[in-house]
Parts: sequence; C-alpha cells; structure tokens
Amino acid sequence: MSIATDPTDPLPPGLETVILPRTHDIGGFEVRRALPAKERQMVGPFIFFDQMGPGEFLTGKGVDVRPHPHIGLSTVTYLFEGEILHRDSLGTELPIAPGDVNWMTAGQGIVHSERTAAPRRVAPHRLSGIQSWVALPKAHEETAPAFVHHGSASLPTLDAEGVKLRLVAGAGWGLSSPVATLSELFYADAVLAPGAQVPMPDLQEERGAYVFAGSVEVAGQVFEAGRMLVFRAGDRMALKAGAQGARLLLLGGAAMDGPRYLFWNFVSSSRDRIEQAKVDWARDRFGTPVPGETEWIPLPEKKVVRAGEGAPTS
Repeated sequence: MSIATDPTDPLPPGLETVILPRTHDIGGFEVRRALPAKERQMVGPFIFFDQMGPGEFLTGKGVDVRPHPHIGLSTVTYLFEGEILHRDSLGTELPIAPGDVNWMTAGQGIVHSERTAAPRRVAPHRLSGIQSWVALPKAHEETAPAFVHHGSASLPTLDAEGVKLRLVAGAGWGLSSPVATLSELFYADAVLAPGAQVPMPDLQEERGAYVFAGSVEVAGQVFEAGRMLVFRAGDRMALKAGAQGARLLLLGGAAMDGPRYLFWNFVSSSRDRIEQAKVDWARDRFGTPVPGETEWIPLPEKKVVRAGEGAPTS
C-alpha cells in the first residue's frame, strides 16, 4: 500500500486523475477550489467545487458575500458547521444549517448575497462546508430563476456497515433525493468508519469523490484529505476509509452537452451570452434588487475563458 503525496504519482487502475485544490485565504478563512481545474473542467454537470473552512471567525466577524449575479447554473450550498443567511432577488431570505440544502437555479439571471447573520457574530463561531455549481443543460440555460430549500430531515440516508450516507441530490445507492435537478446527477455526503467501504455508482458516465476529512484507499493507494479523485467510466470502484475514518463528497453524472465558458459568476455555452450578462450587470439590468441589501460587487476585470483553461472565478 502506498500513500499518494503528489498529483503526478502513478494512479491505480480505474482512477483517471487526482486534483489538488488551489487554496485561497480570505481574511484568515481558508477556501480550497477543486473545480474548475486545469486537469478537469467538470465532473458530470459539476463545474465549480469549493471547500469552505473549517475555520473560526472572531467575535463581530463572519461571511460577507455582497450581492452578485449568476446565469446558466445552479448554486448548491451544503454546510457541515455554522450557518449562512441567503438573500436573493426573488425575495428569499433564509438561513442554511448543517445538513440542509440550498439549491438556487440562476437560469436567465439571479442576484444573491450570503452573509453571517448579526446574532451569530456576538461570539466566535465556526464554519465549514461545500459551495458547488451545477452547469445547466443548453435547453435550460435560460430557464426562469428559482430557489428551493430542503431541510436535512427530508434527505434520504443510508446507514449500514460503517457507512452513513446522505443523498444531497439526484439518485444513487438505492436512494432518490427530493431535490429537483435539470440534469442527471448524483451528490452525496458520506461518513465512513475506519476500514468501511463505499462503492461509486456504476452506471454514471462521470464520477468523482472529494476527500473532506481522513483518508481513503483506492486499489491499494491512499489519498489524504483535500484531494478530488476522478474515476474512469465503467469501472467498478469502491473507496475504503483509513485508520481515522473519512468524510467524502461523492458527485458526478452524465457528461455535459459541450464545454462551458466562465466569467466570474457566469456560466454559459455561449461566449456572447456571457458578454451580454457582463453588460447587464454593469448597467444595472439584472432587475429586482436583493431586499435588505444596499451594496453589491462591481463587475471585475477578468477575461472570459472556457472552463478548465484558467482561474475565471473569484
């Protein structure tokens, strides 16, 4: 058995690539970005994948993501610790707690903010979780914007043989999530006891696993936390937890219907559509403002790139 310490190490059979996330520090709070990456632009429809924390905010501090726009994607917020208050231009104002799902579909355009509410700032508090984006199929890129919240109790779970799995969205492991999606996918949070194994869905075209905590063994090779593992299509694969157990995010689905362009928070199959969205945001054409908010993030000076060609998002 060997421990993989470098993404260039030889990979075991069935494993296509290993992504080592880029790390950003935002005021003492660490964010690790696994997608998009130069090794892989998407895993199924997942085009963006950030690990937030774990980290602690001091008294009076917290998350302050000012209002900003999206098109052509769904944002998925899933927390392990802490709470974030979501506001959007549909009039939604709702906190998200650990195990819940906030699924916001931007479609033709939406504006939202994510902050730590004032009552949470009166004492030090912790935050950790995953922020991901799901690119929309071409037929649904201009769908009407929408927001849905699903509490943790509504999500199906599996508890057997040292594996506790919650299906966040899609279908897999004999479960089906109530979270409606516009493409075929799976997204699960799995906690493994030491030595326990979880199989990857066999029939999905593209499959990945993000090691959030602990370590996993794949075909005799060990991968530590902070790695995104991308598997080859068609091979039967299972991940075995190391001596300290593991926590994994399992994700994937059908391959997208073509590449996507990215600029900042915009995703589209059309470069022209992104250029239009840039103009619309700069000229205040995104419609209804976010209730309770008086500021926003200006349009950044970035270039439009195809996913995987660079670092197009902030």
